[in-house]
Amino acid sequence: MGDQRRGESSAIIQQRVTEGGLDQEQRFLDSSTRSNAGMSRRELGDFATPSPAALKLLEQAMQRMQLSARAYDRILEVARTIADLVGVETIDTPHLAEAVQYRGLDRPLPV
Repeated sequence: MGDQRRGESSAIIQQRVTEGGLDQEQRFLDSSTRSNAGMSRRELGDFATPSPAALKLLEQAMQRMQLSARAYDRILEVARTIADLVGVETIDTPHLAEAVQYRGLDRPLPV
């Protein structure tokens, strides 16, 4: 995703963020949830189901990085937000790969 956004103006980025926020608002209209970060497990299943290829990538990352079930949920929440920012419904491999990368940044480096 990084290459396709290279050189975007702040106004374009702001527009994508605003549109992504509106998508979340619409998604949770009939819910007490207000953002992707607050999704319940049921909502994750309803709104953050990855494509088969993305799911395979997530499963591999879970094993390789020895992540917990909670980390699985957090990665899906971030991937849902990334997909929202590019304006797509389906969480696909690039969205999930980016979310996994961010998760890797949260982990302490081995000493």
